[in-house]
Amino acid sequence: MEKVWEFMHEGAPFSFVNAGILMFVIAVIADRFVHILSKYRVNSEEFMVQIRKLVQAGNIDRAIKLCEAEPLPLLQVVKAGLTQVNRGEDAIIAQIEERMAEVIPALEKRIGWLWSFANIATLVGLLGTISGLIKSFAAVAYADPAQKSALLARGISEAMYNTALGLGIAVTCMMFHLWLYSWTRKIKLDMERSTTKLENLLTLKRE
Repeated sequence: MEKVWEFMHEGAPFSFVNAGILMFVIAVIADRFVHILSKYRVNSEEFMVQIRKLVQAGNIDRAIKLCEAEPLPLLQVVKAGLTQVNRGEDAIIAQIEERMAEVIPALEKRIGWLWSFANIATLVGLLGTISGLIKSFAAVAYADPAQKSALLARGISEAMYNTALGLGIAVTCMMFHLWLYSWTRKIKLDMERSTTKLENLLTLKRE
Protein backbone atom coordinates (compact mmCIF):
# COMPACT_ATOMS: atom_id res chain seq x y z
CA MET A 1 0.00 0.00 0.00
CA GLU A 2 2.90 2.32 0.71
CA LYS A 3 4.20 1.90 -2.84
CA VAL A 4 0.72 2.48 -4.26
CA TRP A 5 0.34 5.68 -2.26
CA GLU A 6 3.80 6.81 -3.41
CA PHE A 7 2.80 6.08 -7.01
CA MET A 8 -0.42 8.08 -6.63
CA HIS A 9 1.29 10.93 -4.78
CA GLU A 10 4.02 11.28 -7.38
CA GLY A 11 1.44 11.47 -10.17
CA ALA A 12 -1.00 13.82 -8.39
CA PRO A 13 -3.42 15.35 -9.16
CA PHE A 14 -4.17 13.54 -12.44
CA SER A 15 -3.30 10.14 -10.99
CA PHE A 16 -6.19 10.51 -8.53
CA VAL A 17 -8.55 11.39 -11.39
CA ASN A 18 -7.51 8.22 -13.21
CA ALA A 19 -7.83 6.22 -9.98
CA GLY A 20 -11.47 7.34 -9.84
CA ILE A 21 -11.95 6.29 -13.46
CA LEU A 22 -10.37 2.91 -12.69
CA MET A 23 -12.79 2.30 -9.81
CA PHE A 24 -15.73 3.16 -12.04
CA VAL A 25 -14.39 0.83 -14.75
CA ILE A 26 -14.08 -2.02 -12.24
CA ALA A 27 -17.66 -1.38 -11.10
CA VAL A 28 -18.94 -1.52 -14.71
CA ILE A 29 -17.05 -4.76 -15.43
CA ALA A 30 -18.31 -6.38 -12.20
CA ASP A 31 -21.88 -5.25 -12.92
CA ARG A 32 -21.84 -6.72 -16.44
CA PHE A 33 -20.19 -9.95 -15.26
CA VAL A 34 -22.78 -10.53 -12.52
CA HIS A 35 -25.70 -9.53 -14.76
CA ILE A 36 -24.72 -11.85 -17.60
CA LEU A 37 -23.98 -14.79 -15.32
CA SER A 38 -27.26 -14.40 -13.43
CA LYS A 39 -29.54 -13.76 -16.44
CA TYR A 40 -28.06 -15.46 -19.49
CA ARG A 41 -26.55 -18.75 -18.30
CA VAL A 42 -29.14 -20.99 -19.91
CA ASN A 43 -28.62 -24.27 -21.69
CA SER A 44 -30.59 -23.17 -24.73
CA GLU A 45 -30.22 -26.48 -26.57
CA GLU A 46 -31.69 -28.50 -23.72
CA PHE A 47 -34.38 -25.90 -23.07
CA MET A 48 -35.51 -25.81 -26.70
CA VAL A 49 -35.62 -29.62 -26.80
CA GLN A 50 -38.07 -29.54 -23.88
CA ILE A 51 -40.14 -26.81 -25.56
CA ARG A 52 -40.22 -28.77 -28.83
CA LYS A 53 -41.47 -31.90 -27.07
CA LEU A 54 -44.24 -30.00 -25.28
CA VAL A 55 -45.34 -28.09 -28.39
CA GLN A 56 -45.37 -31.20 -30.55
CA ALA A 57 -47.46 -32.92 -27.88
CA GLY A 58 -49.88 -30.01 -27.90
CA ASN A 59 -49.01 -28.96 -24.31
CA ILE A 60 -48.65 -25.23 -24.98
CA ASP A 61 -49.79 -24.33 -21.46
CA ARG A 62 -47.10 -26.53 -19.93
CA ALA A 63 -44.52 -24.99 -22.26
CA ILE A 64 -45.57 -21.52 -21.08
CA LYS A 65 -45.32 -22.62 -17.43
CA LEU A 66 -41.83 -23.95 -18.13
CA CYS A 67 -40.90 -20.48 -19.40
CA GLU A 68 -42.29 -18.95 -16.21
CA ALA A 69 -40.01 -21.06 -14.02
CA GLU A 70 -37.33 -18.35 -13.97
CA PRO A 71 -37.33 -14.67 -15.04
CA LEU A 72 -34.63 -15.15 -17.68
CA PRO A 73 -34.58 -13.24 -20.99
CA LEU A 74 -34.53 -16.30 -23.27
CA LEU A 75 -37.47 -17.82 -21.42
CA GLN A 76 -39.36 -14.53 -21.68
CA VAL A 77 -38.81 -14.38 -25.44
CA VAL A 78 -39.94 -17.97 -25.94
CA LYS A 79 -42.99 -17.35 -23.76
CA ALA A 80 -43.87 -14.31 -25.86
CA GLY A 81 -44.00 -16.50 -28.96
CA LEU A 82 -45.93 -19.29 -27.26
CA THR A 83 -48.67 -16.95 -26.05
CA GLN A 84 -49.39 -15.97 -29.67
CA VAL A 85 -49.60 -19.51 -31.03
CA ASN A 86 -53.33 -19.22 -31.79
CA ARG A 87 -53.09 -15.82 -33.47
CA GLY A 88 -51.12 -16.74 -36.55
CA GLU A 89 -47.59 -16.65 -37.91
CA ASP A 90 -47.35 -12.86 -38.16
CA ALA A 91 -48.41 -12.39 -34.52
CA ILE A 92 -45.89 -15.00 -33.34
CA ILE A 93 -42.99 -13.42 -35.21
CA ALA A 94 -43.97 -9.87 -34.25
CA GLN A 95 -44.21 -10.72 -30.55
CA ILE A 96 -40.89 -12.57 -30.53
CA GLU A 97 -39.12 -9.70 -32.29
CA GLU A 98 -40.68 -7.16 -29.94
CA ARG A 99 -39.53 -9.08 -26.87
CA MET A 100 -36.06 -9.56 -28.33
CA ALA A 101 -35.84 -5.82 -28.90
CA GLU A 102 -36.55 -5.33 -25.20
CA VAL A 103 -34.05 -7.83 -23.76
CA ILE A 104 -31.03 -7.32 -26.05
CA PRO A 105 -30.30 -3.71 -24.94
CA ALA A 106 -30.16 -4.92 -21.32
CA LEU A 107 -27.59 -7.53 -22.39
CA GLU A 108 -25.36 -4.97 -24.13
CA LYS A 109 -25.90 -2.19 -21.59
CA ARG A 110 -22.82 -0.17 -20.50
CA ILE A 111 -20.30 -2.35 -22.37
CA GLY A 112 -19.66 0.49 -24.84
CA TRP A 113 -18.68 2.72 -21.93
CA LEU A 114 -15.42 0.80 -21.52
CA TRP A 115 -14.11 2.03 -24.87
CA SER A 116 -14.95 5.62 -23.90
CA PHE A 117 -13.23 5.23 -20.53
CA ALA A 118 -10.15 3.87 -22.31
CA ASN A 119 -9.91 7.11 -24.29
CA ILE A 120 -10.66 9.30 -21.26
CA ALA A 121 -8.03 7.56 -19.10
CA THR A 122 -5.45 7.96 -21.87
CA LEU A 123 -6.19 11.68 -22.19
CA VAL A 124 -6.11 12.23 -18.42
CA GLY A 125 -2.78 10.40 -18.31
CA LEU A 126 -1.54 12.60 -21.14
CA LEU A 127 -2.53 15.70 -19.19
CA GLY A 128 -0.52 14.38 -16.23
CA THR A 129 2.42 13.71 -18.54
CA ILE A 130 2.33 17.24 -19.94
CA SER A 131 1.98 18.68 -16.43
CA GLY A 132 5.07 16.78 -15.31
CA LEU A 133 7.09 17.86 -18.35
CA ILE A 134 6.13 21.49 -17.82
CA LYS A 135 7.40 21.26 -14.24
CA SER A 136 10.61 19.63 -15.46
CA PHE A 137 11.28 22.37 -18.01
CA ALA A 138 10.48 25.03 -15.41
CA ALA A 139 12.98 23.41 -13.03
CA VAL A 140 15.68 23.47 -15.70
CA ALA A 141 14.98 27.07 -16.62
CA TYR A 142 14.16 28.81 -13.37
CA ALA A 143 14.89 26.67 -10.29
CA ASP A 144 17.73 27.25 -7.89
CA PRO A 145 20.71 25.06 -8.90
CA ALA A 146 20.61 23.28 -5.55
CA GLN A 147 16.99 22.25 -6.09
CA LYS A 148 17.12 21.74 -9.85
CA SER A 149 17.85 17.99 -9.78
CA ALA A 150 15.11 17.24 -7.25
CA LEU A 151 12.50 19.29 -9.11
CA LEU A 152 13.50 17.83 -12.45
CA ALA A 153 13.22 14.28 -11.07
CA ARG A 154 9.83 15.06 -9.52
CA GLY A 155 8.49 16.43 -12.79
CA ILE A 156 9.70 13.44 -14.78
CA SER A 157 8.24 11.08 -12.16
CA GLU A 158 4.86 12.79 -12.43
CA ALA A 159 4.96 12.50 -16.21
CA MET A 160 5.93 8.82 -16.26
CA TYR A 161 3.54 7.73 -13.50
CA ASN A 162 0.60 9.37 -15.26
CA THR A 163 1.58 7.88 -18.60
CA ALA A 164 1.79 4.40 -17.10
CA LEU A 165 -1.49 4.70 -15.19
CA GLY A 166 -3.42 6.12 -18.13
CA LEU A 167 -2.18 3.47 -20.55
CA GLY A 168 -2.71 0.71 -17.99
CA ILE A 169 -6.36 1.68 -17.51
CA ALA A 170 -6.86 2.02 -21.27
CA VAL A 171 -5.46 -1.46 -21.95
CA THR A 172 -7.64 -2.93 -19.19
CA CYS A 173 -10.75 -1.26 -20.63
CA MET A 174 -10.02 -2.46 -24.15
CA MET A 175 -9.34 -6.04 -23.08
CA PHE A 176 -12.56 -6.30 -21.06
CA HIS A 177 -14.53 -4.53 -23.77
CA LEU A 178 -13.44 -7.10 -26.35
CA TRP A 179 -14.12 -9.97 -23.96
CA LEU A 180 -17.58 -8.72 -22.92
CA TYR A 181 -18.49 -7.81 -26.50
CA SER A 182 -17.57 -11.32 -27.71
CA TRP A 183 -19.45 -12.89 -24.82
CA THR A 184 -22.63 -10.88 -25.37
CA ARG A 185 -22.46 -11.41 -29.13
CA LYS A 186 -22.30 -15.17 -28.59
CA ILE A 187 -25.32 -14.99 -26.25
CA LYS A 188 -27.23 -12.82 -28.73
CA LEU A 189 -26.58 -15.23 -31.61
CA ASP A 190 -27.61 -18.15 -29.42
CA MET A 191 -30.88 -16.39 -28.55
CA GLU A 192 -31.51 -15.62 -32.22
CA ARG A 193 -30.96 -19.28 -33.15
CA SER A 194 -33.35 -20.36 -30.41
CA THR A 195 -36.05 -17.91 -31.50
CA THR A 196 -35.66 -19.02 -35.13
CA LYS A 197 -36.19 -22.62 -34.02
CA LEU A 198 -39.25 -21.51 -32.06
CA GLU A 199 -40.70 -19.60 -35.02
CA ASN A 200 -40.21 -22.61 -37.29
CA LEU A 201 -41.70 -24.94 -34.68
CA LEU A 202 -44.81 -22.84 -34.06
CA THR A 203 -45.47 -21.91 -37.69
CA LEU A 204 -44.94 -25.46 -38.97
CA LYS A 205 -47.22 -26.76 -36.23
CA ARG A 206 -50.07 -24.68 -37.65
CA GLU A 207 -49.68 -26.10 -41.16
